[in-house]
Amino acid sequence: MKPSLQLRLSQQLALTPQLQQSIKLLQLSTLELNVEIERMLLENPLLEREGADEEGGDAPAVLEMPTAEAVAAAFETSEHLANGDQDFEPATTVEMPDTITEAYDSVSDDDIGEAAEWRSEASGTRNNDGDDDSDFQEFQAATTSLRDHLEGQLALMPLPDRDRALVRLIIEALEEDGMLLQGLEELLPLIPEEWEVELEELVTALRHVQHFDPVGIGARSLQECLALQLKAREKTPTRELAIDIVEQCLELLGARDFVKIRRRLSCDDDQLRAAHELICSLNPHPGAAFAPLDARYIVPDVIVRKFRGAWTANLNPEAMPRLRIHRVYADILQQNRGINGSLSTQLQEAKWMIKNVQQRFDTILRVSQAIVERQRQFFDHGEVAMRPLTLREIAEELELHESTVSRVTTQKYLASTRGIFELKYFFGSHVSTDTGGACSATAIRALIRQMVAGEDSKKPLSDAKIAEMLGQQGIVVARRTIAKYRESLNIPPVSQRKSI
Repeated sequence: MKPSLQLRLSQQLALTPQLQQSIKLLQLSTLELNVEIERMLLENPLLEREGADEEGGDAPAVLEMPTAEAVAAAFETSEHLANGDQDFEPATTVEMPDTITEAYDSVSDDDIGEAAEWRSEASGTRNNDGDDDSDFQEFQAATTSLRDHLEGQLALMPLPDRDRALVRLIIEALEEDGMLLQGLEELLPLIPEEWEVELEELVTALRHVQHFDPVGIGARSLQECLALQLKAREKTPTRELAIDIVEQCLELLGARDFVKIRRRLSCDDDQLRAAHELICSLNPHPGAAFAPLDARYIVPDVIVRKFRGAWTANLNPEAMPRLRIHRVYADILQQNRGINGSLSTQLQEAKWMIKNVQQRFDTILRVSQAIVERQRQFFDHGEVAMRPLTLREIAEELELHESTVSRVTTQKYLASTRGIFELKYFFGSHVSTDTGGACSATAIRALIRQMVAGEDSKKPLSDAKIAEMLGQQGIVVARRTIAKYRESLNIPPVSQRKSI
């Protein structure tokens, strides 16, 4: 074989750094975008937020402090005056700065009295070491955990140290909802052997925990949790029947087989209904109230409003970061071109960042407006008027790639009078109708929810009946599809929706 040269022509897409950054920013959520921008602001000195100077307000006036010589002269003057030397003339005249003099002149006696009163009240909250720096986070309400709540009750009980240690062991073994899913036999190996603890002592420690607040803590099963709460209530015939149901017929109650419950416990419908309502008022997770809350807030990217009878989409100013080139560094580079190559590179990266962020929001606005135009009936009438829509339809209308539309609609939110929705929510499959049209799956779910909400609780609608009712409206849906949609709505089957 001999070496040879060949010439070939081919086309390929080169992902430049600018294009890679544009794709990356497009698929980020608002929170992730802010994190990325903060990173760029730290790394690139030529990039800054707009209004950074205005947000800080006017710079505080810098007070001109007296010099060291003036301070020494002031001390010398005060000593001579204290000794009664009236003929003393200071060599240096100490003058207060105008800003300080004007500040003192503008303060009234009432203001001084209020300031002194505030200072006397605030002095009680200072640290003992005289540190005036206060951390306001210390004044926030502290979140009490379930273990801390139980430990506080344990501290008030007159128990020996041995029993107190066993109760504390039970508390540490509890789950976040207050249940004890770990068997007592599994806790025995955790205790030192020299203690010689028997199983009965752990049972006694568990009984102590089960008497703590909230009621139901330390239960080993749902049945025991409900029984503990019922036994803590006032003794009534309804309570006794509810205890029997929980201890003997809890599985039948879950299956809503009220006929077998009445037959087994020999009760009538009124008694069973009252006991059922009492059981439903109990808390199956008594310790969940002490679980830390993870609140997550959504900042919508687009706001939809109705203007002159038409729905329009506008970008949310609160979600749009405003960036610009740092003027000082830009002027230095313009006056001294070619001196520092790294600054020139950072200037180009800052321009790319500003352009890509603007392009990101422009694309989000275009896609959102196209969605709003297709789903006008939804904003007027709700979910039942949702039209079937696919990513390809929006991509063809805006002359974008389908993957671009997918990135734009992921983790981007739209706020309207009907609530906040992810842009993905407006896309869905369709079901054919008798008239040759199509109905959105979201609209079918809304119809199923309406039918179930208006059904007779004594004779709930089955999946086949719902399919038949939709067929009467011209929507042909199989029973299996109804079951799938019903499960996605967290609606229980017909046997579990039946009431007494």
